[in-house]
Amino acid sequence: MTQVSDSTTAICLDGKALAKQIEQSLSERVAAIKSKTGNTPILATILVGEDPASATYVRMKGNACKRVGMDSMRVEMPTATTTEELLAKIDELNNNPNVHGILLQHPVPAQIEERACFDAIDLAKDVDGVTCLGFGRMSMGEPAYGSCTPQGIMHLLEHEGIELSGKHAVVVGRSAILGKPMAQMLLNANCTVTICHSRTQNLADHVALADIIVGAVGVPELIQQAWIKPGAVVVDAGFHPTDNGGVGDIELAGIEAKASAYTPVPGGVGPMTINTLIRQTVEAAEKAAGL
Repeated sequence: MTQVSDSTTAICLDGKALAKQIEQSLSERVAAIKSKTGNTPILATILVGEDPASATYVRMKGNACKRVGMDSMRVEMPTATTTEELLAKIDELNNNPNVHGILLQHPVPAQIEERACFDAIDLAKDVDGVTCLGFGRMSMGEPAYGSCTPQGIMHLLEHEGIELSGKHAVVVGRSAILGKPMAQMLLNANCTVTICHSRTQNLADHVALADIIVGAVGVPELIQQAWIKPGAVVVDAGFHPTDNGGVGDIELAGIEAKASAYTPVPGGVGPMTINTLIRQTVEAAEKAAGL
């Protein structure tokens, strides 16, 4: 096991490499599903409106499906779509036996009740881990598909043998799809967890206590490297484009000389998010096929 201790050369938690490795095994699992059922697993992606960033994310998810031999069903709805129309579409996909996973791309236009639409997704097809029911079941240690970014982080930490039990984890961020489920997953892994956010006072003092720090606040380099204690595991779930590529929520320049392990930006957490979505869709398809 990798211990949280002083280190001069940190382990790079390479999510891009791990995602590629997992895709090879997913291709084999998809082939087994096709062989047994004669059908190809399908992830339905719902895009409401014309947000260019959302369209890019949906396209990336479709490409990931193709790489493992799955199909993606692209559902595109106009910006003026009502909550009722979106709920009807989700109900239609829930009742389509050929669809194994449903992804509603966030955000939706302002007139739509997003939470009501998320919660309308059948738990068995909630491969993006966005329903309240799925969050509650995950929190209680019951079977459910975890929210993809924190679930991908947990998979990456587990793969690299990072010791979690008994460690103090500080999660900076409290969003419904990242900060809150991240904290619950770490708690379930026997960490002692502190949740910080934009209104936390003396943030530096909290970060300084962390054996494991997760940046999930959505503010470029808010978490300063000087706050992080030597030997900590540093997980940066943020990404903010810059002229030089991008930065995360944590000041990472030179972090390899201070941390025991860290996720690079880009190439750390990001690839694991989409990989987890595909992995959980394959799992849903296996369950539907009785595999």
